Amino acid sequence: MHSKNSLLDELSWRGMVYQHTDGLADALATDSVSAYAGFDPTADSLHVGHLVPVMGLAHLQRSGHRPIALVGGGTGMIGDPSGKTSERQLVSEEEIDKNSRAIEKQLRRFLDFGTAGQVPRNSALMRDNAAWLRPLKAVEFMRDVGKHFTVNYMLAKDSVQSRIEGGISFTEFSYMLLQAYDFLELHRREGVTLQIGGSDQWGNITAGLELIRRVTGKTAHALTMPLVTTASGTKFGKTEAGAVWLDAARTSPYKFYQYWINVDDRDVGKYLRLFTLMPRAEIEALDKLLVSAPEKREAQQALARDMTARVHGEDAGRVAEEVSRVLFGKAEPTSLTEPVLRALSEEVPFAESRKAPGLLDALVTLKLAASKGAARRLVEQGGVYLNGQRAAADTDLGSAKPLAGRYHLLRKGAREYGLVRVGG
Repeated sequence: MHSKNSLLDELSWRGMVYQHTDGLADALATDSVSAYAGFDPTADSLHVGHLVPVMGLAHLQRSGHRPIALVGGGTGMIGDPSGKTSERQLVSEEEIDKNSRAIEKQLRRFLDFGTAGQVPRNSALMRDNAAWLRPLKAVEFMRDVGKHFTVNYMLAKDSVQSRIEGGISFTEFSYMLLQAYDFLELHRREGVTLQIGGSDQWGNITAGLELIRRVTGKTAHALTMPLVTTASGTKFGKTEAGAVWLDAARTSPYKFYQYWINVDDRDVGKYLRLFTLMPRAEIEALDKLLVSAPEKREAQQALARDMTARVHGEDAGRVAEEVSRVLFGKAEPTSLTEPVLRALSEEVPFAESRKAPGLLDALVTLKLAASKGAARRLVEQGGVYLNGQRAAADTDLGSAKPLAGRYHLLRKGAREYGLVRVGG
């Protein structure tokens, strides 16, 4: 746990501070602060690009402050222009509501929302700005909020400036006023005095500070965090298959694990600081191992293990690690359990059969060989393994001992795998 007065130092050491308002350190040190970050529910899952503000809220909670996750059931119907080069597609109310519920479930992996009958003072809260934005009337909004901002003030913001040349709709132009209004409403309803977000959110957040000052005369604070980059120049959180999602149906736990274990040596120390709650001494020990024995990839393993267990649970994390060991030839097939083999079936060519097929038929079905003739040549050349043992011309799946009672793992060469499940 961090003490309140060391929180900003901790976040700075972790590389999580980009900009903040004057007086924030004193505010954090003298009182328990309620802080929020917003999440746009235009998809039914967060992705790893959302994790910096999520971890910011986690650190705040560990220091005794109260984190509030705001899903944009209202603002999500418009879309934030920050960092975007074109207008977003609008999403229906029903879809936004469904997405918001999915995001709330994912955030519970990172934040303590308390349990029934046990709600500590710093328990996390989930709020949806649909509660106050959807009933809002246009004339009231223009009168009560719009009057506090000049067009010149709004035009000066980076999120607007970057879009002026190509064109920005009035809908997106007004987004910062809605976000400012969110801050004011959370200030009124929950006593929120701090908003955190990515560095591209500074203009939107400071508009909220201005609105709170003008309407209530009180001071609130802003803290922005750096946008994550990779040393190689590729976009963080992207693979050839697309974004790395927290939802297991979109990005399997194995693929999630692989994303982190394949992180560049130049990035792994930064990511351990940003995305894990590991203490400083532990991370610095991994930094040293990265220098003394980079080939062991211990820092990457620690990162992949920690992230997969946090997002998908300890069991799924262990399974993903074991599947990785199988596919990279570091696990003995006979030791594989049913959950590992079930997860493996999602990652390699897979077939089910009521009774054990012939070896050559299995190789063709799994597309490890183009024909039975090609399969026979592969076997004769010693390039096929069944359940970890080199297969011979007379090897038969029916008489081979299955893994976990009903699976057969075939390997062609060093790295090409296929899996057959026999029976119901």
